[in-house]
Amino acid sequence: MKIGIIGAGSWGTALAIHLAGLKHDICMWDLDTEHLRRMAEDRENKDYLPGIVLPNNIHMEFDEAKALKDAEIALFSVPAQHFGGAFTNALAMLPENATIVNVAKGIDQNSLKTMSQIALEIKPDAKYVVLSGPSHAEEVGRNLPAAVVVASNTKECSRYVRDVFMDENFRIYVNDDMIGVELGGSLKNIIALGAGISDGLGFGDNAKAAMMTRGIVEMTRLGVKMGADPASFSGLSGIGDLIVTCCSMHSRNRRCGILIGKGMDPKDAVKEVGMVVEGMCTADSAYRLAKQLDVNMPITEAIYNVVHGNITAEDAVNALMNRSKKHEKDYV
Repeated sequence: MKIGIIGAGSWGTALAIHLAGLKHDICMWDLDTEHLRRMAEDRENKDYLPGIVLPNNIHMEFDEAKALKDAEIALFSVPAQHFGGAFTNALAMLPENATIVNVAKGIDQNSLKTMSQIALEIKPDAKYVVLSGPSHAEEVGRNLPAAVVVASNTKECSRYVRDVFMDENFRIYVNDDMIGVELGGSLKNIIALGAGISDGLGFGDNAKAAMMTRGIVEMTRLGVKMGADPASFSGLSGIGDLIVTCCSMHSRNRRCGILIGKGMDPKDAVKEVGMVVEGMCTADSAYRLAKQLDVNMPITEAIYNVVHGNITAEDAVNALMNRSKKHEKDYV
């Protein structure tokens, strides 16, 4: 089938390579036409996924309407803060029955809405599917084994995308909890920033394990308040994605956190990473959501204050370690 992909970053390219391997006809479009032109000439995404040759059935399309024309699936792989605009712009070009697959992980800073809430507000009858889970583009693009999860507003859409995308090296599970899957993939980026800061400060494995464990508690708290199933945070989009993002050097959020922990200004750290660090935006959104919904998220609040320059990383650690005594199970 024809699949149109909006966004030619690392993850969009990795999924294009994977889907091309399944013999689909892939058309990629990106706002950056020079980037697309280099990909077409080099047959490689040297900017974001170097070293992997693009199959011949991946086509760079400089006209977004042509990229989406007759596409049975439209896959959006753009930064979360730009998803609403990208989806709105594409709406008139989308085939009426196209299934929308979104792989952005984040919460909109302006509206504090998830990507599905934005999409279904723009197009209430959209066949919308979120794909999330522990899946570094650098590994999926090389056909290394991975498992992810899909969720939708309809079971039929989830199963359809599962069947189209899944093969022996890319296993896909279905989850009916769309908001939980989205929040897991979004909020773990904040904790990954914190894990990186901990590493940058030289605190070792014990501190990072504590950060991750208490981080999943906070993610679950906010998720439950927003209507998610707490079990989703024990799945691939929750603890699965949390583990890989907090522990891998492929993780932009962790790499950014390490630089901050070593003393670099947060804005300079983002520039050094050279790609979108979703956790920086999501820390702001989640902090405001927690205040709005009266959810206790001390790690998120500490990371928010660090990335906004309100406190140092060392002060944040001291504040977290010296909080009042708690019972471990008093978390949701």
